[in-house]
Amino acid sequence: MSFKRDIYLKRLIVREKNGLIKIITGARRAGKSYFMNRIFCEYLKNKGVSENQVIKFAFDSDEDIDLLDSFFPEEETRFKQKNGTYLVNAKKFRAFIKEKTNECGSFYLLLDEVQLLENFVGTLNSFLRHENFDIYVTGSNSKFLSSDIITEFKGRGSEVHILPLSFSEYCEGLHLKPDEAWKSYIVTGGIPLVALMKTDEERFSYLNNLCEETYLKDIIEHNGIRKQSELAETFDMLSSMIGSPVNALKLANTFKTLTKKEITDSTITTFIGYFEDAFLVSKAKKFNIKGKKYISSPFKIYFEDIGVRNARLNFRQIEETHIMENILYNELRYRGFLVDVGEVNINEKTERSDANGKNIYAQKQLEVDFIANSGNQKFYIQSALSMDSAEKEIQEKKSLYNIGDSFKKIVITKNNLKSSVDEKGIVTVDLFDFLLNFDF
Repeated sequence: MSFKRDIYLKRLIVREKNGLIKIITGARRAGKSYFMNRIFCEYLKNKGVSENQVIKFAFDSDEDIDLLDSFFPEEETRFKQKNGTYLVNAKKFRAFIKEKTNECGSFYLLLDEVQLLENFVGTLNSFLRHENFDIYVTGSNSKFLSSDIITEFKGRGSEVHILPLSFSEYCEGLHLKPDEAWKSYIVTGGIPLVALMKTDEERFSYLNNLCEETYLKDIIEHNGIRKQSELAETFDMLSSMIGSPVNALKLANTFKTLTKKEITDSTITTFIGYFEDAFLVSKAKKFNIKGKKYISSPFKIYFEDIGVRNARLNFRQIEETHIMENILYNELRYRGFLVDVGEVNINEKTERSDANGKNIYAQKQLEVDFIANSGNQKFYIQSALSMDSAEKEIQEKKSLYNIGDSFKKIVITKNNLKSSVDEKGIVTVDLFDFLLNFDF
């Protein structure tokens, strides 16, 4: 079994030979290396690129690093760092590339875990001066986080961000029917290696270890964090809050109540930034639709992989409603949309009257789960696990009815029914139809 990841391949193909470094990002174990070294390489082979035009090098592979020993033999191939890790000698690596290439041919450089190369930014920028080089890199670990990419490459890179498997990729790759796939997907998520494991016991163990021994350790090492237990506990609290408004000050107060430890809202905000940089979570800002402005707080937090979120809670809180919302958020990002949380202000009649007997109105904020934007496209989306009564249907659609513009408005619900449109133009779509069909 394998996963095609066609949507990312298309995004990489349109960037081919664009004069920039193609930077493939994503959380560790999201499938970046497999995508570049297997899927993209297969594409190059099928279009007639010869093997000697494709130079692959993994900086975490002893076999590849051994290839550098013969260059400048008087120098070390690896430089050991204070934290026990190593960096690969950039001078030796540049000599290796020089030997494998020339000024006449066209070459693709596919460099894996490039953060392990000494002064990798300088080396990559020097390669950009060779017009016959097309450069692709992956990186993870604590030295290749999202904010670092922005800082280091300064307009010389083009990023393709890879999420764990979408629901459609999961179904197709594992040859599962939607109902069957959903039962496992909402528990252990879409990390490709986890999806291919045979038992839940193996999946649970792997995800728990991945969170503790890889993700959190990377963040701690990269940022020199002393309050390590507070970082882990903040991660756990966010895990229990998907789909709920997050306010850093309120979260700090809750933290104090639950853990009896002092932590400031500024520290909470910093920790959330670290989780975002490591591609563990994504922050959805709130946008006031009628006021046409962003609201800094509260915001919502969604996990890039629902299995990672569940692992932090020891797989105890498998609430389908909130998990479905998280999955839809990731699905929209997978399709290339920028996603915000929406807010609509309305004046609603109360049961009170003024001295003249006239009704008193009060302002109320209604939530729109997602505003999805891509170029001229815009959708408003509500996530509703079920709408089993007329009252529930009115409740879910109320915010959409009050938006007042002509962009498409959709309610996604797990109802196993065909899509329908009500008298006000609101589309109701079955969850699996939406996740498996890009036409909505």
